[in-house]
Amino acid sequence: MAGHNKWSKVKHIKARVDAVKGRVFSKCAHEIALAARAGGGDPAANARLRTAIDNAKAVSMPKDNIERAIRKGTGELGGDAIQEVSYEGYGPAGVAFIIEMATDNLNRSAADLRSIFTKNNGSVATPGAVSYQFDRRGEIRVPADTIDAERMMEAAIEAGAEDVTSEEDEHIVLTSPTDLGSVAGALREAGLVISSEKFVSLAQVPAVIDDPALARQIIKLHDQLDDYADTVNVFTNFEIADAIVDQLDS
Repeated sequence: MAGHNKWSKVKHIKARVDAVKGRVFSKCAHEIALAARAGGGDPAANARLRTAIDNAKAVSMPKDNIERAIRKGTGELGGDAIQEVSYEGYGPAGVAFIIEMATDNLNRSAADLRSIFTKNNGSVATPGAVSYQFDRRGEIRVPADTIDAERMMEAAIEAGAEDVTSEEDEHIVLTSPTDLGSVAGALREAGLVISSEKFVSLAQVPAVIDDPALARQIIKLHDQLDDYADTVNVFTNFEIADAIVDQLDS
């Protein structure tokens, strides 16, 4: 999500619920399979795979699940190859979305995605129509109870990070895309616990929604995209105005 307003906290709560449901395991499995397909199944020789495995371990994904995802990515389990694909689209009020997927059936995923957008007053966009509104960054998340904000800032700057934001439950470190691995490595060498390490697309200009009915429509679309079986990441430029966050459950 763009920004760090109350809506961000709502999304963190949903992420924890997803973890209970096992949804987060599915996303981790997708990323592990993609990394193994791109660079082989040996994490010692494949930095992306090593990072994906670390992320999976951080959410307590079982070892058997991790190994199965690696074998799927390398083709040892047979079946169609997993492919990485990115889609762009518009939601209600022209809100921009980027959806990153891992799929073994591009036609099915494209049709399902189009259906989700259509049913939620949105539309799929042509490649590049949305992505220019976002900046690509590396993102590292560190639990707030493992280090205070001041020491986190010092460690991140020393490691070569671009920016740090400290929230109640975690610190969010941003890097250039090319520096993600080196910054994460330096933080680990400094003894920090990393709960997430990935590439993100951050909106340049947030679209602040201050109408509760419209906000509910956009959140419904976001959640359906995020819950789709092939989805790895969903990035969007909308923020919910703080004044209406508490009204969204009513």
